[in-house]
Amino acid sequence: MRAQRGIPALFLLIGLMTGGALPAQNPGGAAAGGSLSVEETLSRLGAAGSPAGLRWDPFFSNGVFTLANHYAAFETAAPGGEALVLLDSRDILSLPAPYLEDGVLRFPASFVQALEQALRRRVEDDQSRMRIAAIIIDPGHGGKDPGALGEHQIDGGTLKLVEKEITLRSARILYALLTAAYPDKRVLLTREGDTYPSLEDRVALANSVPLAENEAVVYISLHANASFNRNARGFEVWYLSPEYRRDLIDRDTFSGNREIIPIWNDMLQDEFTTESVMIAQAINHRIAEAMGRSIPSRGIKAEEWFVVRNARMPSVLVELGFVTNAADAQILSSDASLRNLTEAIYNGIADYIGTFEGSGGFILNP
Repeated sequence: MRAQRGIPALFLLIGLMTGGALPAQNPGGAAAGGSLSVEETLSRLGAAGSPAGLRWDPFFSNGVFTLANHYAAFETAAPGGEALVLLDSRDILSLPAPYLEDGVLRFPASFVQALEQALRRRVEDDQSRMRIAAIIIDPGHGGKDPGALGEHQIDGGTLKLVEKEITLRSARILYALLTAAYPDKRVLLTREGDTYPSLEDRVALANSVPLAENEAVVYISLHANASFNRNARGFEVWYLSPEYRRDLIDRDTFSGNREIIPIWNDMLQDEFTTESVMIAQAINHRIAEAMGRSIPSRGIKAEEWFVVRNARMPSVLVELGFVTNAADAQILSSDASLRNLTEAIYNGIADYIGTFEGSGGFILNP
């Protein structure tokens, strides 16, 4: 399994603190005791020809250096200690720790030298730029499992809805849109007809997609809702609850320092949550924009659905509407309306891909 680069939830706060002040610097920015000031460090890191930046969170005493489309998230420690530096959510370095001295942020010279070399390699290697290589579309249910059922008397006729049929229709539309727009990406369906892949089969397909080191994959599961309350209606977008913890690192194949596996696993957890939320927000916004009042948004929600909790990648589950509600049923049964709804999902995915690839995998709003 390859790690997708994005920014862990811990550091998202840092990027949003655009008005946060950095600790005061020594007059003149002179290095002291084998350490460098913020200004000197930024000058060294920017020697590759691209201006370096720093986002600093004084509350957590953590920061993120940015250079071109790359970033290095670091923690501070006591002078003389060591700290982990996360590069592009892919590599972890153990370096002499940055520290605060009388409220002044200092960087050991060996920290700056190692970080400069690592970031320079990133900048010089354009092929390391992250991209979404695969999109998994999962039409919920199928075969022996019909999913939710709805039946309504409308205009003197009977309208029957079966969730597995709705999700497959929507998935085929989404598949056609994505393959046309992204011929360089692998777009995969967990089922192409009225078959029943188990939940384990669906997740196994997603987790087995081969990826190069600079490639990422996302998972979109399509469903339709039902309720005993026939007035309940609207669409929802779900992501995995951040409280649910899972193993994302394969301990059997991990070749690095095994002591950092728990730390890296937690960072990937936060990263996947952040990216899943971004996908959910983009899809929710696009559907609301496209459908207007015809089908209301019930919001973005967190839940431990099987397909999202076991997919080792950013993943969301979209509830297209309620088959038990007459108004939603007419939208879901209409080819034109379902296409409009699915096109909105496509646009949300495209928005996310554009942000992800446009920033080289660095998901952050400046």
